[in-house]
This record gives sequence, C-alpha cells and structure tokens, in this order.
Amino acid sequence: MTSTVAVIADIVGSRNLPSRSDAQDAVRAAFARADGRFAPEQALWATVGDEFQARYADLGAALGATALVRLILPDGIDCRFGLGVGEATEIEPSPSGAAIQDGSAWWRARDAIVTAHRLQDRGQPTVRTWLVAEDPGFTAAVDALLLQRDHTISRMKARERRLAAGLLEGRTQKELAQEERIAQSAVSQTLHRSGAAALVAGIELVSEAPPA
Repeated sequence: MTSTVAVIADIVGSRNLPSRSDAQDAVRAAFARADGRFAPEQALWATVGDEFQARYADLGAALGATALVRLILPDGIDCRFGLGVGEATEIEPSPSGAAIQDGSAWWRARDAIVTAHRLQDRGQPTVRTWLVAEDPGFTAAVDALLLQRDHTISRMKARERRLAAGLLEGRTQKELAQEERIAQSAVSQTLHRSGAAALVAGIELVSEAPPA
C-alpha cells in the first residue's frame, strides 16, 4: 500500500474567537489558496468542532501547505497541525463526499496533533506542527525542523508573513515589491531578516527531494 501524509488541523483558541464562522471561512480560504501551490491528494474537509482533515501524497507538499496556510491566515487566527506518515484506507463513502478513512497515517496524525497541543501548553508556545512517522529517527529530524519553522512564523509580523507567502507561492521579489508598494531592496532585507528566505528554501529542498 502506498504511503501518504494525513493532516489533522484545528483552530488555535477557537472558543475565544469573536466569530467561529469567520475563522472557519478563513481556514478554508487559506487551504484553497495553498492548494494552488501544493496540490493535495485529498483536499481539506471539515470534520467535528474546529477540526479539519486533508491528505497529501508526499511530505514536501504537506509541509509546504501547512506553512503557507499559517502565513496566509489573518492576524488573530492560527492553526495547529498533526501530520502522520503511513497508510490510509477508505472504510465507507460519506454523503459529504469525503470518505471515512482509517489507517496508520491517521492514527499517527492524531498522535501528532495531541503532542503539538501538549507541547504548546507546556512551555513551547510557538509549536503549531508535529509529525509522527514509523521511523523514530526520521520523525525526530523533521520535528526538530518544525520547531524552528513554527518559531520563525510565529515571530513574523503581518507584512513579513505576506512576503514569505508570496515567495513560497513563487512570486518574484519585484512582484512582491509592487504589491507592497515598497522598494525591492526592502523586500530582500525583510525576507532575510525575518527568516522567510531560509524558511522557503528549506521547504523547497524537502519538496524537491526524491521519495525515500
């Protein structure tokens, strides 16, 4: 059976948001935009409460999409992600169009999002993403990178996130400068100072790597 990457997402602090409906719409819109750059194996669907699920064919797409979603979301709205690498099987069809699924990818994604929540509550407030795979060494290596990635994104200001998102989507610095109405040199400085350039380079390295 082919390996897949299951993603479980929830809205951080959803009970305290002024409008859950607006937050839900923002998350859907962010994933729809991310789909244009990192095509999902199965696009996002809502499950229960503030949770969503999606599935990607490879880790590069899953990492890229979850990073881009965090960069796109407006101030005050954020997501937490659990990523599970493994197998996924369809149990039965659903009237909503998203089949009920099971398998090691989903079990690990659930373990991962629970761990991310626990870490956030226990002294690592910038943690938003965690991964669980079969290989403990591989899991530890990816999670070490995710700790740094989430810390970098969490520290970004609104313009820094917009520029990082644009770069990740493939827009040039000249295009970004025109959109923000600032000099191209200011775009370059911001991308490097905020850590966005390194963040995007890392995601592209993973995305371009051949399957293990």
